[in-house]
Amino acid sequence: MLILRDELKLLLHLCQTKDEVEIVKRVIYRYHAENKNVAFGGFKFGPLFMRLCYEMNLEATALELIKDQALHGFFSESSSFNILMDLLFTKGHYESALEVLLEMKRQGVKFSSDTYLLAVAICYKLNNSESRRIFTTLLEDGQLKGVNISRRVYYFAVVFALKQNDISRARSFYSHIINTESRVCTNLTILLQVATGDLEDLVQRLKKASESSVSSFVKKPEFCMEVLATAREKLEDIPTLHVQFEEIVAKLQASGQIISQTLDDLLCQPPRTKRRPMQLLKLNQISRRTLKPIHSALLAE
Repeated sequence: MLILRDELKLLLHLCQTKDEVEIVKRVIYRYHAENKNVAFGGFKFGPLFMRLCYEMNLEATALELIKDQALHGFFSESSSFNILMDLLFTKGHYESALEVLLEMKRQGVKFSSDTYLLAVAICYKLNNSESRRIFTTLLEDGQLKGVNISRRVYYFAVVFALKQNDISRARSFYSHIINTESRVCTNLTILLQVATGDLEDLVQRLKKASESSVSSFVKKPEFCMEVLATAREKLEDIPTLHVQFEEIVAKLQASGQIISQTLDDLLCQPPRTKRRPMQLLKLNQISRRTLKPIHSALLAE
């Protein structure tokens, strides 16, 4: 007896326990075997199953199925892979997340703009020779294909290049960021000035940010304590600038403009935005299964 599309859809929506997920898995294998030659345009179950795994923290199950060649074609859209990569990133399983990215490439699934964000974030976290190679290839590939690469991708790109002491590339990536008013950009600018030795302008930038004449209605720039510590190390050998720097930092501290969050924290937190959150994971909505909010590590733009 054939398993119908609506029957599998209902089963996925009603699934509430890990034992029931095991039943769903068996049904998925059978359904795919019976329907893998169905004409293009049918309902896509991949994202629905991945959302189920996301809500129930079943990353191992999701990884097992998405890599299984017997299900080749079942996860045929980028959102299935993106959801799993986001889940693995949230859990800190960066090597496994990279496996998903490479599997996505092997299966010939087209990368979306969200894929590029997840990919560079994963490579940034791994920070090894292989991830650096993949990172560079991905960005070059995306730019050549005219992909709409978000500014958050370039945030990661700038920091990643600075970690490699590749200042010219870091500056090039920064030049692609059109709106530089964010907290991340404020701190990236300081790091770039440290890296290039532009220390006098750095001190002047901080001085301007600490000016009390700025309207109370305008949000003042905020600096990571970690980033200022990096600047301090460079300035210690220049007494006159170092004294000015410490005085300015004291003012910034008094006005609440120094934050304890690291640059890494800022990079990886969901951005605050007035725009409607991305629908991929139905962020900030209540799960119908767990009755708890669904959150995402990166995919909130």
